[in-house]
Amino acid sequence: MNEIQWMSAVELMEAYGSRELSPVEVVKYLLERIEIINPKINAFVTLVPEAAIEAAKSAERAYGDGNAKALEGVPIGIKDNIFTRGIRTTFGSKLYENFVPEEDAVVVERLREAGAVILGKTNLPEFGLIAITENPLFGKTRNPWNLDKTPGGSSGGSGAAVAAGLCPIAMGNDGGGSIRIPSSFCGIFGIKPQFGRIPWYPHLPGWDYLGHEGPLARTVEDAALVLDIAAGPDRRDYLSLPAYPGSFQEEMRGGVEGLRIAYSSDLGYAPAVDPEVLELTRKAAFAFEEMGCSVEEVEAGLPSPEMDLLITVISETVAANEERLEEWKPIAYPLYLPFLDLADLYNNRDVVRIQFHRYQLWEAVRKIFEEYDLLMTPTVAVPAFDIEEVGPMAPATIDGKEVGPIAFMPFTYPFNFTGQPASSVPCGFNSQGLPVGLQIVGDRFDEAKVLRASLAWEREHSWRERKPPLE
Repeated sequence: MNEIQWMSAVELMEAYGSRELSPVEVVKYLLERIEIINPKINAFVTLVPEAAIEAAKSAERAYGDGNAKALEGVPIGIKDNIFTRGIRTTFGSKLYENFVPEEDAVVVERLREAGAVILGKTNLPEFGLIAITENPLFGKTRNPWNLDKTPGGSSGGSGAAVAAGLCPIAMGNDGGGSIRIPSSFCGIFGIKPQFGRIPWYPHLPGWDYLGHEGPLARTVEDAALVLDIAAGPDRRDYLSLPAYPGSFQEEMRGGVEGLRIAYSSDLGYAPAVDPEVLELTRKAAFAFEEMGCSVEEVEAGLPSPEMDLLITVISETVAANEERLEEWKPIAYPLYLPFLDLADLYNNRDVVRIQFHRYQLWEAVRKIFEEYDLLMTPTVAVPAFDIEEVGPMAPATIDGKEVGPIAFMPFTYPFNFTGQPASSVPCGFNSQGLPVGLQIVGDRFDEAKVLRASLAWEREHSWRERKPPLE
């Protein structure tokens, strides 16, 4: 038996069923571990130990009665911008420091119904706007692999919690890379499903056509389990998709032999990529040839949506908070302030053009998927960078080249604009011992192929043996 903190959700439930472990024992153990480890990394910001133990007792009874549900007794973390009934939800902002929702988000509602045990809420940047994890309420979250490095963001608390062995699954969301970036930096698996696959209700205004709910997990199997539970339509989210016709857990088990894979090192516009990241991800992509796939490095030629992302984030943030803007500015994350003023420089045509550009981007992406089943890239252009790095989002240089503030994440946000499913799988470590992720992008509505390729990689190159140096 693995140590409890490193067991997957599926392994825990098997141990519950055989009476090798009890949900109460596991939840208490992880709460004790959080007391020891969390002060080092600051992944959890709100804990609900009494409610978690009560839920674990209920799960224990369900196993005893033979009525265990799909995620019965599995401890999970929930990102602190996902509504949780009766549990403080702050969005990392002093504006919402004491906000306690009266209803669950759809995804939380479904996870609770499936028997999951919520341990608490995980950290994020204020309103989830940037790809590091720091806010005025709770401060910085640190990377379990190196406490001087960022775990990424915006689901950085969730990524750090899973990587540190505080829970096997944590929920996040992804408006420009916020599941995949922490997954890459923290050496775990994460998937952004197809836009609308998991209903997104309720949520604060913003990211309405970019945001995807999804899991960060220790294994591909755990993530597929969550998708099977959480996916499906809900009338409260008019953008939610019809029910998926199959089972992600079943469909991920098909082989990858015969798949056509494209690998791109820059998507046509990334200004620079760390040489070790490039080497590890290219090697990982071409390793699929050994599994019976055909792999080709391609000139992707995508138009850059960088300005579209920046205009969207800045404009929507100011619009969403305009009634409280003067109240917010004195207590906001300080590095946001220069960006908030940029909203006045954009006009309605700038915002409308983003939708035109979205179609142009899809035209370029569509052509790739007419020839290939999957597209692979580095997840992030760099490994985790210093937590005290100058600037709110990124290192100023990559491979010796001066770059812009979001140049480190050029590979993730295009697929928020197109809505396609995309995962990040750990594909190795650089010379500093930091994890590197390979992004696997699927065609529209085709999470199954993304999961199949991710699972095939995990089986051949498992990432679970290596643990962060936290003990």
